[in-house]
Amino acid sequence: MTTVTMTVNGKSVSADVEPNTLLVQFIREHLRLTGTHVGCDTSQCGACTVHVNGSSAKSCTMLAVQADGADVTTIEGLANGDQLHPMQEAFKENHGLQCGFCTPGMIMSAVDLVNRNPNPSEETIREELEGNICRCTGYHNIVKSVKAASENMGG
Repeated sequence: MTTVTMTVNGKSVSADVEPNTLLVQFIREHLRLTGTHVGCDTSQCGACTVHVNGSSAKSCTMLAVQADGADVTTIEGLANGDQLHPMQEAFKENHGLQCGFCTPGMIMSAVDLVNRNPNPSEETIREELEGNICRCTGYHNIVKSVKAASENMGG
């Protein structure tokens, strides 16, 4: 067993894990934060996307020990109490989700995109979200949501 310590959603956490424990397993099974989804286990779908030290990362292909000492944010850490993050609000208002399975990873990737590029074009949004798969929406409302959120996030 290896001890990992990190900050998750602003709270310091520590646990003993097997060296091969994936970050997504640590988040879901040890911390019981189930908003981060497991879709493909191969980093193809993006449902497991979280922020590690401010940048999006696919937690299904990252070991928990690699995040030792890191600042990790999951979908549960975006909202401020009952106040949704502007990206979450935009997905809600623009119908950027249907079944919701891809939504946490899509939102986490989109927040990272807008943090790096405050006023992304539709083409940029589509390119940047290429690593996140949605099987329901056809992406139009997802792109619309990201664009709306970018305006509310200061873009």
